[in-house]
Amino acid sequence: MTNRRDPVRYSILANAVRHLRLIPIALAASLMFDPAIAGERQGWVGTWLASPQSTWGADFALPVKIPPQLENQTIRQTVRISLGGEKLRVVLSNEYAATPVQISGAHVAVAGEGSKIVAGTDRVLTFGGQAKAAIAPGTSLISDPVDLPLDALSRLSVSVYLPQETPLATFHWDGKQTAYIGNGNQTASDAFAATQTTDARILLSEILVDAPANDGAVVAIGDSITDGAGATLDADNRWPDFLAARLAPKQVAVLNAGISGARLLDDAMGVKASARFDRDVLAQPGVKAVILLIGINDISWPGTPFVREKSLPAFETLTSAYLQLAAQAHAHNLSIVGATLTPFEGALSGTPLDAYYTAEKDALRTSGAFDAVVDFDLLLREPAHPTRLLPKFDSGDHLHTGDEGNQAMADAIDLATLVKN
Repeated sequence: MTNRRDPVRYSILANAVRHLRLIPIALAASLMFDPAIAGERQGWVGTWLASPQSTWGADFALPVKIPPQLENQTIRQTVRISLGGEKLRVVLSNEYAATPVQISGAHVAVAGEGSKIVAGTDRVLTFGGQAKAAIAPGTSLISDPVDLPLDALSRLSVSVYLPQETPLATFHWDGKQTAYIGNGNQTASDAFAATQTTDARILLSEILVDAPANDGAVVAIGDSITDGAGATLDADNRWPDFLAARLAPKQVAVLNAGISGARLLDDAMGVKASARFDRDVLAQPGVKAVILLIGINDISWPGTPFVREKSLPAFETLTSAYLQLAAQAHAHNLSIVGATLTPFEGALSGTPLDAYYTAEKDALRTSGAFDAVVDFDLLLREPAHPTRLLPKFDSGDHLHTGDEGNQAMADAIDLATLVKN
């Protein structure tokens, strides 16, 4: 955790946290959906999250990786939850669309190998008692409770059938999990006949579980390092995944609110952290704490094809934004753990984003104005070359941590800063 013997290496974010007093959790948010479930035992908590993003045009530096539209097709997606429970709910998002999304069938089951599901576990999803539903533009759709007891760290398969021409406007770009698309209504199929695959998420945004003994949720909000860009596909090896394994025995869920390309100050491959903090953190049922690791794209994107004309942000602007997020967390009785920005010299070298790292940008990252709570910079850097990632933690692009680095990050977090038991 914090190492005060090397203050020069503290990031902007870590220094911001020095001015904030971490407070213990006094209240846990409860989940209230509608009067129809008011009589249910209130043990609902988020157990898995993929923060919704808006799709972008072909002129952007990266492809969206999903079809522009689907028609008479089924999407089957696999998720690994963090905390188990007696019942579950599925949340679908149409936040960024201008038209409704018509759902003519949706199922959930325990995931098998690849696109398969485990026999006997298939359950029909209903919405207000109906198997068909429409997701209005700018909104989400929450399923009715489904009886499907699950252990912690279980893998689920969610299948959604789109009968009519449906433009895809809301997704999650870096899902790090293979999703399957096939013709016709295959929502109940044990074996899925896929015509195409993607590693992005489509419509699916959250899983909730009814776990009466739960002790709340921790949200990790950040960019591609939290989203898991350097993790192995289909392996659930992002650092929040490893943290979930540590917290599951304590009955605490972990929600990954990372968005690859996300920034603190400006919209990018998703809205800026200050604008989505309410949706992705404060509105989460049962949330008790938040881990904040974001800002590397704010200082590295200027001068690259992403935002070639934008200048580096002022130190005071970054500091103010971090302090505002911490103030919002404390106003909702949440504790907030800051993390130092990780080394990135050599990041994306040999690509069109070769200007991602410069000495001037690194000087902003390591300005020394804050005090760390979890010092990922110190943890991950190469001792002989502290502006670079240690090779064993490097995914290979000198920016994102690989599986071993993600494990080290999760192991470095003091659980006492997140939970009381």
